[in-house]
Amino acid sequence: MDLTINEKRVLAILTELRSADAATLSTRLDASVDTVVQWAHLCADRGLVTLERCVIETAVLTDEGKRYAAFGLPERQVFASIHGPTPMDELTKHPLSKIAIGWLRKKKWITIDKGVVTVSVNVLEGEDELALKNPVAGTVGCQELVKRGLAKITETVSWIVSVTPAGVEIAAADLDLREEIGIISREQILSGEWKNLPLRRYNVDTLPKRIYGGRLHPNQQILDEIRALLFEMGFTEFYGSIVQNAFWNFDSLYQPQDHPAREMQDTFHLSEEIDLPDGWEKICDVHITGGNTGSTGWGGEWSPEIARKCVLRTHSTSLSIQYLAKNPIPPLKAFSISRVYRRETIDPTHLPEFEQLEGIVMDEGLTFGHLLGFFKEFFGRIGFESIRFRPGYFPYTEPSVEPEVWVDGLGWVELGGAGVFRKEVTAPWGIDCSVLAWGLGVSRVSMLRMGLKDLRQLYRSDIEWIRSSPVRRV
Repeated sequence: MDLTINEKRVLAILTELRSADAATLSTRLDASVDTVVQWAHLCADRGLVTLERCVIETAVLTDEGKRYAAFGLPERQVFASIHGPTPMDELTKHPLSKIAIGWLRKKKWITIDKGVVTVSVNVLEGEDELALKNPVAGTVGCQELVKRGLAKITETVSWIVSVTPAGVEIAAADLDLREEIGIISREQILSGEWKNLPLRRYNVDTLPKRIYGGRLHPNQQILDEIRALLFEMGFTEFYGSIVQNAFWNFDSLYQPQDHPAREMQDTFHLSEEIDLPDGWEKICDVHITGGNTGSTGWGGEWSPEIARKCVLRTHSTSLSIQYLAKNPIPPLKAFSISRVYRRETIDPTHLPEFEQLEGIVMDEGLTFGHLLGFFKEFFGRIGFESIRFRPGYFPYTEPSVEPEVWVDGLGWVELGGAGVFRKEVTAPWGIDCSVLAWGLGVSRVSMLRMGLKDLRQLYRSDIEWIRSSPVRRV
Protein backbone atom coordinates (compact mmCIF):
# COMPACT_ATOMS: atom_id res chain seq x y z
CA MET A 1 0.00 0.00 0.00
CA ASP A 2 1.43 3.36 -1.05
CA LEU A 3 1.33 5.72 1.91
CA THR A 4 2.48 9.30 2.18
CA ILE A 5 5.24 10.15 4.63
CA ASN A 6 2.71 11.80 6.95
CA GLU A 7 0.47 8.72 6.99
CA LYS A 8 3.53 6.60 7.81
CA ARG A 9 4.49 8.92 10.68
CA VAL A 10 0.99 8.69 12.15
CA LEU A 11 1.06 4.89 11.96
CA ALA A 12 4.54 4.69 13.47
CA ILE A 13 3.46 6.63 16.58
CA LEU A 14 0.12 4.81 16.93
CA THR A 15 1.92 1.45 16.77
CA GLU A 16 3.64 2.55 19.95
CA LEU A 17 0.65 4.27 21.64
CA ARG A 18 -2.20 2.22 20.10
CA SER A 19 -4.56 5.14 20.78
CA ALA A 20 -4.02 8.86 21.36
CA ASP A 21 -5.84 12.14 21.17
CA ALA A 22 -5.03 14.53 18.35
CA ALA A 23 -3.34 16.98 20.73
CA THR A 24 -0.81 14.31 21.77
CA LEU A 25 -0.16 13.36 18.16
CA SER A 26 0.22 17.05 17.34
CA THR A 27 3.05 17.35 19.87
CA ARG A 28 4.79 14.17 18.73
CA LEU A 29 4.52 15.04 15.03
CA ASP A 30 5.29 18.75 15.46
CA ALA A 31 2.23 19.78 13.48
CA SER A 32 -1.05 21.57 14.22
CA VAL A 33 -4.03 19.61 15.53
CA ASP A 34 -6.04 20.32 12.38
CA THR A 35 -3.21 19.02 10.20
CA VAL A 36 -2.87 15.84 12.29
CA VAL A 37 -6.62 15.22 12.06
CA GLN A 38 -6.39 15.60 8.28
CA TRP A 39 -3.59 13.01 8.13
CA ALA A 40 -5.59 10.69 10.38
CA HIS A 41 -8.59 10.96 8.08
CA LEU A 42 -6.40 9.87 5.17
CA CYS A 43 -5.36 6.81 7.17
CA ALA A 44 -8.98 6.18 8.16
CA ASP A 45 -10.01 6.21 4.49
CA ARG A 46 -7.60 3.28 4.02
CA GLY A 47 -8.96 1.47 7.08
CA LEU A 48 -5.70 1.85 9.04
CA VAL A 49 -7.06 3.96 11.93
CA THR A 50 -10.38 4.96 13.45
CA LEU A 51 -11.35 8.45 14.59
CA GLU A 52 -13.75 9.28 17.39
CA ARG A 53 -15.04 12.84 17.64
CA CYS A 54 -15.58 14.00 21.21
CA VAL A 55 -17.47 17.19 21.99
CA ILE A 56 -17.33 18.74 25.45
CA GLU A 57 -19.79 21.52 26.24
CA THR A 58 -18.83 24.17 28.75
CA ALA A 59 -21.11 26.84 30.18
CA VAL A 60 -19.64 30.31 30.60
CA LEU A 61 -21.39 33.31 32.14
CA THR A 62 -21.74 36.45 30.04
CA ASP A 63 -20.74 39.82 31.47
CA GLU A 64 -24.35 40.40 32.53
CA GLY A 65 -24.46 36.93 34.06
CA LYS A 66 -21.27 37.60 36.05
CA ARG A 67 -22.80 40.80 37.40
CA TYR A 68 -25.91 38.95 38.56
CA ALA A 69 -23.77 36.16 40.01
CA ALA A 70 -22.27 38.79 42.31
CA PHE A 71 -25.45 40.64 43.24
CA GLY A 72 -28.27 38.21 42.46
CA LEU A 73 -30.79 37.93 39.63
CA PRO A 74 -32.94 41.05 39.05
CA GLU A 75 -36.01 39.34 40.51
CA ARG A 76 -34.08 38.33 43.62
CA GLN A 77 -32.78 41.87 44.13
CA VAL A 78 -36.22 43.42 43.73
CA PHE A 79 -37.81 40.70 45.88
CA ALA A 80 -35.35 41.49 48.66
CA SER A 81 -36.37 45.16 48.53
CA ILE A 82 -40.06 44.44 49.21
CA HIS A 83 -41.10 44.72 52.85
CA GLY A 84 -44.76 43.95 53.31
CA PRO A 85 -47.57 44.95 50.92
CA THR A 86 -46.20 47.51 48.47
CA PRO A 87 -48.03 49.69 45.93
CA MET A 88 -47.17 48.80 42.35
CA ASP A 89 -46.22 52.41 41.62
CA GLU A 90 -43.64 52.24 44.39
CA LEU A 91 -42.22 48.94 43.13
CA THR A 92 -41.71 50.27 39.60
CA LYS A 93 -39.28 52.87 40.94
CA HIS A 94 -36.68 50.14 41.46
CA PRO A 95 -34.05 50.37 38.64
CA LEU A 96 -34.45 46.64 37.86
CA SER A 97 -38.25 46.60 37.95
CA LYS A 98 -38.71 46.42 34.16
CA ILE A 99 -36.78 43.16 34.07
CA ALA A 100 -37.78 41.77 37.44
CA ILE A 101 -41.56 42.17 37.68
CA GLY A 102 -42.31 39.78 34.84
CA TRP A 103 -40.02 37.13 36.35
CA LEU A 104 -41.44 37.68 39.84
CA ARG A 105 -44.93 36.97 38.54
CA LYS A 106 -43.78 34.04 36.39
CA LYS A 107 -42.03 32.43 39.37
CA LYS A 108 -45.04 33.26 41.57
CA TRP A 109 -42.88 35.08 44.08
CA ILE A 110 -45.42 37.90 44.23
CA THR A 111 -49.11 38.44 43.72
CA ILE A 112 -50.68 41.68 42.54
CA ASP A 113 -54.17 42.63 43.63
CA LYS A 114 -55.70 46.03 42.97
CA GLY A 115 -52.31 47.59 42.42
CA VAL A 116 -50.79 46.21 45.62
CA VAL A 117 -47.89 43.75 45.56
CA THR A 118 -47.70 40.98 48.14
CA VAL A 119 -44.69 38.65 48.41
CA SER A 120 -44.88 34.89 48.81
CA VAL A 121 -43.25 33.12 51.70
CA ASN A 122 -40.51 30.45 51.71
CA VAL A 123 -39.03 31.45 48.35
CA LEU A 124 -36.05 29.12 47.92
CA GLU A 125 -33.21 29.47 45.46
CA GLY A 126 -34.25 28.30 42.01
CA GLU A 127 -32.28 26.10 39.64
CA ASP A 128 -31.28 29.17 37.61
CA GLU A 129 -29.83 30.83 40.73
CA LEU A 130 -27.88 27.68 41.63
CA ALA A 131 -26.60 27.51 38.04
CA LEU A 132 -25.53 31.13 38.32
CA LYS A 133 -23.12 30.06 41.08
CA ASN A 134 -21.93 26.95 39.25
CA PRO A 135 -22.98 26.83 35.59
CA VAL A 136 -22.97 23.29 34.22
CA ALA A 137 -23.90 22.73 30.58
CA GLY A 138 -26.97 20.60 30.09
CA THR A 139 -28.66 21.32 33.41
CA VAL A 140 -32.14 22.88 33.49
CA GLY A 141 -30.88 25.91 35.36
CA CYS A 142 -28.07 26.52 32.90
CA GLN A 143 -30.45 26.18 29.94
CA GLU A 144 -32.63 28.88 31.52
CA LEU A 145 -29.61 31.18 31.88
CA VAL A 146 -28.73 30.64 28.21
CA LYS A 147 -32.28 31.62 27.18
CA ARG A 148 -31.96 34.82 29.21
CA GLY A 149 -28.58 35.63 27.66
CA LEU A 150 -26.81 35.27 30.99
CA ALA A 151 -24.71 32.29 29.91
CA LYS A 152 -23.43 30.82 26.66
CA ILE A 153 -22.35 27.33 25.72
CA THR A 154 -18.93 26.76 24.18
CA GLU A 155 -17.93 23.52 22.50
CA THR A 156 -14.50 21.94 22.65
CA VAL A 157 -13.93 19.29 19.98
CA SER A 158 -11.25 16.65 20.40
CA TRP A 159 -10.36 13.57 18.36
CA ILE A 160 -9.27 10.15 19.58
CA VAL A 161 -7.24 8.28 16.96
CA SER A 162 -6.78 4.51 17.32
CA VAL A 163 -4.86 2.12 15.11
CA THR A 164 -6.72 -0.81 13.55
CA PRO A 165 -5.38 -4.36 13.07
CA ALA A 166 -4.79 -3.50 9.41
CA GLY A 167 -2.80 -0.48 10.51
CA VAL A 168 -0.72 -2.59 12.90
CA GLU A 169 0.02 -5.05 10.11
CA ILE A 170 1.15 -2.26 7.75
CA ALA A 171 3.24 -0.63 10.48
CA ALA A 172 4.93 -3.95 11.25
CA ALA A 173 6.57 -3.75 7.83
CA ASP A 174 9.64 -1.63 7.45
CA LEU A 175 8.17 1.88 7.05
CA ASP A 176 10.39 4.19 5.07
CA LEU A 177 10.26 7.41 7.11
CA ARG A 178 12.68 9.33 4.95
CA GLU A 179 11.42 12.79 3.93
CA GLU A 180 9.71 12.53 0.56
CA ILE A 181 10.86 14.61 -2.38
CA GLY A 182 8.26 16.71 -4.17
CA ILE A 183 10.48 18.66 -6.56
CA ILE A 184 13.29 17.10 -8.62
CA SER A 185 16.17 19.32 -9.72
CA ARG A 186 17.69 19.34 -13.19
CA GLU A 187 20.91 17.83 -11.84
CA GLN A 188 19.04 14.92 -10.24
CA ILE A 189 17.34 14.17 -13.53
CA LEU A 190 20.57 14.29 -15.58
CA SER A 191 22.51 12.15 -13.09
CA GLY A 192 19.74 9.59 -12.66
CA GLU A 193 19.73 10.19 -8.89
CA TRP A 194 15.96 10.65 -8.97
CA LYS A 195 15.53 6.90 -9.42
CA ASN A 196 16.67 6.22 -5.85
CA LEU A 197 14.89 9.16 -4.18
CA PRO A 198 11.75 8.67 -1.99
CA LEU A 199 9.43 10.52 -4.35
CA ARG A 200 6.17 11.93 -3.03
CA ARG A 201 3.17 10.10 -4.46
CA TYR A 202 0.15 12.00 -5.72
CA ASN A 203 -3.42 10.78 -5.93
CA VAL A 204 -4.80 12.25 -9.14
CA ASP A 205 -8.31 11.12 -8.15
CA THR A 206 -8.39 13.50 -5.18
CA LEU A 207 -9.98 16.81 -6.04
CA PRO A 208 -8.00 19.88 -4.93
CA LYS A 209 -9.49 22.50 -2.67
CA ARG A 210 -11.86 24.65 -4.67
CA ILE A 211 -10.65 28.20 -5.23
CA TYR A 212 -13.14 31.01 -5.78
CA GLY A 213 -11.73 33.85 -7.80
CA GLY A 214 -13.22 37.30 -8.16
CA ARG A 215 -16.08 37.58 -10.62
CA LEU A 216 -18.91 39.80 -11.72
CA HIS A 217 -22.40 39.20 -10.36
CA PRO A 218 -24.35 36.89 -12.74
CA ASN A 219 -26.99 39.58 -13.28
CA GLN A 220 -24.31 42.14 -14.16
CA GLN A 221 -22.80 39.68 -16.63
CA ILE A 222 -26.11 39.40 -18.49
CA LEU A 223 -26.54 43.19 -18.48
CA ASP A 224 -23.06 43.53 -19.94
CA GLU A 225 -23.92 40.91 -22.56
CA ILE A 226 -27.02 42.88 -23.59
CA ARG A 227 -25.02 46.12 -23.62
CA ALA A 228 -22.37 44.53 -25.89
CA LEU A 229 -25.09 43.20 -28.21
CA LEU A 230 -26.64 46.66 -28.62
CA PHE A 231 -23.23 48.19 -29.31
CA GLU A 232 -22.77 45.53 -31.98
CA MET A 233 -26.12 46.55 -33.49
CA GLY A 234 -24.93 50.15 -33.79
CA PHE A 235 -26.50 51.76 -30.70
CA THR A 236 -25.08 54.52 -28.50
CA GLU A 237 -25.57 54.47 -24.71
CA PHE A 238 -27.00 57.41 -22.75
CA TYR A 239 -27.34 58.07 -19.02
CA GLY A 240 -29.29 60.28 -16.64
CA SER A 241 -30.12 61.11 -13.02
CA ILE A 242 -32.17 58.89 -10.75
CA VAL A 243 -34.06 61.98 -9.53
CA GLN A 244 -36.23 63.58 -12.22
CA ASN A 245 -38.84 66.27 -12.07
CA ALA A 246 -42.37 65.37 -13.10
CA PHE A 247 -41.90 67.38 -16.30
CA TRP A 248 -39.44 64.88 -17.79
CA ASN A 249 -40.85 61.79 -16.06
CA PHE A 250 -44.51 62.42 -17.01
CA ASP A 251 -45.43 65.70 -18.75
CA SER A 252 -42.98 65.53 -21.65
CA LEU A 253 -44.29 62.02 -22.34
CA TYR A 254 -47.85 63.29 -22.71
CA GLN A 255 -49.09 61.82 -19.45
CA PRO A 256 -51.83 64.08 -18.05
CA GLN A 257 -51.18 65.56 -14.63
CA ASP A 258 -54.11 63.62 -13.16
CA HIS A 259 -52.85 60.29 -14.56
CA PRO A 260 -53.15 57.40 -12.02
CA ALA A 261 -49.43 56.56 -12.44
CA ARG A 262 -48.60 59.79 -10.61
CA GLU A 263 -50.39 58.72 -7.45
CA MET A 264 -48.49 57.72 -4.30
CA GLN A 265 -49.15 53.99 -4.78
CA ASP A 266 -47.08 53.95 -7.99
CA THR A 267 -44.47 56.69 -7.58
CA PHE A 268 -41.90 57.74 -4.97
CA HIS A 269 -42.49 61.49 -4.62
CA LEU A 270 -39.76 63.79 -3.25
CA SER A 271 -39.93 67.19 -1.59
CA GLU A 272 -37.31 68.73 -3.94
CA GLU A 273 -38.10 70.67 -7.11
CA ILE A 274 -36.16 71.18 -10.38
CA ASP A 275 -36.73 74.15 -12.70
CA LEU A 276 -38.39 73.52 -16.04
CA PRO A 277 -36.24 73.53 -19.22
CA ASP A 278 -36.47 76.11 -21.98
CA GLY A 279 -39.42 75.39 -24.25
CA TRP A 280 -41.65 73.98 -21.54
CA GLU A 281 -44.49 76.20 -22.81
CA LYS A 282 -44.84 73.94 -25.86
CA ILE A 283 -45.47 70.94 -23.60
CA CYS A 284 -48.08 72.98 -21.74
CA ASP A 285 -49.76 73.87 -25.05
CA VAL A 286 -49.75 70.23 -26.22
CA HIS A 287 -51.43 69.10 -22.99
CA ILE A 288 -54.16 71.76 -23.12
CA THR A 289 -54.90 72.17 -26.85
CA GLY A 290 -52.72 69.67 -28.70
CA GLY A 291 -50.45 72.43 -30.06
CA ASN A 292 -49.65 72.07 -33.77
CA THR A 293 -49.81 68.24 -33.73
CA GLY A 294 -53.40 67.91 -34.93
CA SER A 295 -54.40 66.56 -31.51
CA THR A 296 -57.00 68.15 -29.24
CA GLY A 297 -54.82 67.59 -26.15
CA TRP A 298 -56.16 66.62 -22.75
CA GLY A 299 -57.92 69.93 -22.11
CA GLY A 300 -58.32 71.35 -18.63
CA GLU A 301 -55.37 73.00 -16.92
CA TRP A 302 -51.64 72.33 -16.76
CA SER A 303 -49.62 73.39 -13.70
CA PRO A 304 -45.90 74.31 -13.90
CA GLU A 305 -45.73 73.82 -10.11
CA ILE A 306 -46.71 70.15 -10.45
CA ALA A 307 -44.21 69.70 -13.29
CA ARG A 308 -41.33 71.01 -11.12
CA LYS A 309 -41.85 68.49 -8.31
CA CYS A 310 -39.30 65.66 -8.18
CA VAL A 311 -39.78 61.90 -8.17
CA LEU A 312 -37.55 58.85 -8.34
CA ARG A 313 -37.71 57.99 -12.03
CA THR A 314 -40.45 55.43 -12.62
CA HIS A 315 -39.15 54.52 -16.07
CA SER A 316 -36.06 55.31 -18.11
CA THR A 317 -38.24 56.74 -20.89
CA SER A 318 -37.70 60.01 -19.04
CA LEU A 319 -34.05 59.72 -20.13
CA SER A 320 -35.01 58.89 -23.72
CA ILE A 321 -37.04 62.05 -24.26
CA GLN A 322 -34.24 64.20 -22.78
CA TYR A 323 -31.74 62.57 -25.14
CA LEU A 324 -34.06 63.20 -28.09
CA ALA A 325 -34.56 66.83 -27.03
CA LYS A 326 -30.76 67.32 -27.15
CA ASN A 327 -30.36 65.32 -30.40
CA PRO A 328 -33.39 66.05 -32.62
CA ILE A 329 -31.63 65.42 -35.94
CA PRO A 330 -31.94 61.87 -37.43
CA PRO A 331 -30.62 59.24 -37.75
CA LEU A 332 -30.23 58.10 -34.14
CA LYS A 333 -29.98 54.77 -32.34
CA ALA A 334 -29.50 54.90 -28.55
CA PHE A 335 -30.21 52.89 -25.42
CA SER A 336 -29.95 53.05 -21.62
CA ILE A 337 -29.85 50.32 -18.96
CA SER A 338 -31.06 52.11 -15.85
CA ARG A 339 -32.42 51.39 -12.39
CA VAL A 340 -36.05 52.54 -11.97
CA TYR A 341 -38.26 52.81 -8.87
CA ARG A 342 -41.94 52.09 -8.27
CA ARG A 343 -44.13 51.41 -5.27
CA GLU A 344 -44.71 47.72 -6.00
CA THR A 345 -45.80 44.95 -3.69
CA ILE A 346 -42.79 42.63 -3.41
CA ASP A 347 -43.39 39.14 -4.80
CA PRO A 348 -41.47 36.63 -6.98
CA THR A 349 -41.98 38.75 -10.13
CA HIS A 350 -42.20 42.33 -8.79
CA LEU A 351 -39.76 44.57 -6.91
CA PRO A 352 -39.84 48.28 -6.03
CA GLU A 353 -36.59 48.78 -7.96
CA PHE A 354 -35.29 47.00 -11.03
CA GLU A 355 -33.26 47.53 -14.21
CA GLN A 356 -34.99 48.69 -17.37
CA LEU A 357 -33.62 48.64 -20.90
CA GLU A 358 -34.74 51.76 -22.75
CA GLY A 359 -34.16 52.11 -26.48
CA ILE A 360 -34.96 54.63 -29.23
CA VAL A 361 -34.43 54.57 -32.99
CA MET A 362 -35.13 57.71 -35.05
CA ASP A 363 -34.94 58.00 -38.83
CA GLU A 364 -36.96 58.90 -41.90
CA GLY A 365 -39.33 56.24 -43.17
CA LEU A 366 -39.36 54.03 -40.07
CA THR A 367 -42.55 52.02 -39.50
CA PHE A 368 -44.10 49.87 -36.82
CA GLY A 369 -42.88 46.83 -38.76
CA HIS A 370 -39.27 47.89 -38.24
CA LEU A 371 -39.91 47.83 -34.47
CA LEU A 372 -41.25 44.27 -34.59
CA GLY A 373 -38.32 43.21 -36.73
CA PHE A 374 -35.86 44.65 -34.21
CA PHE A 375 -37.46 42.69 -31.37
CA LYS A 376 -37.30 39.41 -33.29
CA GLU A 377 -33.61 39.96 -33.97
CA PHE A 378 -32.79 41.20 -30.45
CA PHE A 379 -34.60 38.49 -28.48
CA GLY A 380 -33.28 35.81 -30.82
CA ARG A 381 -29.71 36.90 -30.12
CA ILE A 382 -30.17 36.77 -26.33
CA GLY A 383 -31.58 33.26 -26.43
CA PHE A 384 -35.38 33.44 -26.86
CA GLU A 385 -36.45 31.57 -29.98
CA SER A 386 -40.23 32.12 -29.85
CA ILE A 387 -41.64 35.65 -29.67
CA ARG A 388 -45.10 37.10 -30.19
CA PHE A 389 -46.67 40.56 -29.89
CA ARG A 390 -49.76 41.63 -28.00
CA PRO A 391 -51.45 45.02 -28.57
CA GLY A 392 -50.86 47.41 -25.68
CA TYR A 393 -51.58 50.95 -24.54
CA PHE A 394 -49.17 53.65 -23.37
CA PRO A 395 -49.93 57.40 -23.22
CA TYR A 396 -46.81 58.28 -25.22
CA THR A 397 -46.78 55.70 -28.06
CA GLU A 398 -49.26 54.86 -30.81
CA PRO A 399 -49.44 52.13 -31.99
CA SER A 400 -48.19 50.25 -28.91
CA VAL A 401 -47.24 46.64 -28.35
CA GLU A 402 -46.13 44.32 -25.54
CA PRO A 403 -43.58 41.69 -26.69
CA GLU A 404 -43.79 38.22 -25.12
CA VAL A 405 -41.33 35.32 -25.23
CA TRP A 406 -41.95 31.62 -24.68
CA VAL A 407 -40.24 30.06 -21.66
CA ASP A 408 -40.48 26.32 -21.02
CA GLY A 409 -42.34 25.72 -17.78
CA LEU A 410 -43.74 29.25 -17.62
CA GLY A 411 -45.41 29.76 -20.99
CA TRP A 412 -45.61 33.20 -22.59
CA VAL A 413 -43.91 35.89 -20.49
CA GLU A 414 -44.37 39.62 -21.13
CA LEU A 415 -41.09 41.57 -20.97
CA GLY A 416 -42.08 45.22 -21.45
CA GLY A 417 -43.70 47.69 -23.75
CA ALA A 418 -42.90 49.41 -27.03
CA GLY A 419 -44.35 51.56 -29.76
CA VAL A 420 -43.94 54.62 -31.98
CA PHE A 421 -43.70 57.92 -30.09
CA ARG A 422 -46.78 60.10 -30.60
CA LYS A 423 -46.38 63.49 -32.26
CA GLU A 424 -47.44 65.05 -28.95
CA VAL A 425 -44.14 63.70 -27.53
CA THR A 426 -41.74 64.50 -30.36
CA ALA A 427 -43.14 67.60 -32.10
CA PRO A 428 -42.42 70.08 -29.24
CA TRP A 429 -38.69 69.31 -29.67
CA GLY A 430 -38.64 69.88 -33.43
CA ILE A 431 -38.67 66.19 -34.40
CA ASP A 432 -40.78 65.50 -37.48
CA CYS A 433 -39.89 61.87 -38.26
CA SER A 434 -40.76 58.52 -36.69
CA VAL A 435 -39.19 57.49 -33.40
CA LEU A 436 -39.42 53.85 -32.32
CA ALA A 437 -39.19 53.39 -28.55
CA TRP A 438 -39.26 50.53 -26.07
CA GLY A 439 -38.76 49.79 -22.38
CA LEU A 440 -37.96 46.24 -21.33
CA GLY A 441 -37.57 44.75 -17.87
CA VAL A 442 -34.06 43.32 -18.24
CA SER A 443 -34.11 42.10 -14.62
CA ARG A 444 -36.84 39.72 -15.72
CA VAL A 445 -34.72 38.75 -18.74
CA SER A 446 -31.86 37.89 -16.36
CA MET A 447 -34.20 35.84 -14.18
CA LEU A 448 -35.45 33.83 -17.16
CA ARG A 449 -31.95 33.37 -18.64
CA MET A 450 -30.70 31.92 -15.32
CA GLY A 451 -33.74 29.70 -14.81
CA LEU A 452 -34.81 31.45 -11.60
CA LYS A 453 -38.38 31.47 -10.32
CA ASP A 454 -37.97 34.44 -7.98
CA LEU A 455 -36.80 37.90 -9.08
CA ARG A 456 -35.54 38.62 -5.55
CA GLN A 457 -32.78 36.04 -6.01
CA LEU A 458 -30.94 38.51 -8.27
CA TYR A 459 -30.43 40.97 -5.42
CA ARG A 460 -29.76 38.73 -2.42
CA SER A 461 -26.31 38.55 -0.85
CA ASP A 462 -26.13 34.79 -1.45
CA ILE A 463 -22.43 34.14 -1.98
CA GLU A 464 -22.91 30.38 -2.58
CA TRP A 465 -25.44 31.02 -5.36
CA ILE A 466 -23.10 33.56 -6.97
CA ARG A 467 -20.18 31.12 -6.79
CA SER A 468 -22.18 28.25 -8.29
CA SER A 469 -23.69 30.27 -11.15
CA PRO A 470 -21.98 29.56 -14.46
CA VAL A 471 -19.65 32.25 -15.76
CA ARG A 472 -20.97 33.89 -18.93
CA ARG A 473 -18.50 35.28 -21.40
CA VAL A 474 -19.54 38.29 -23.46
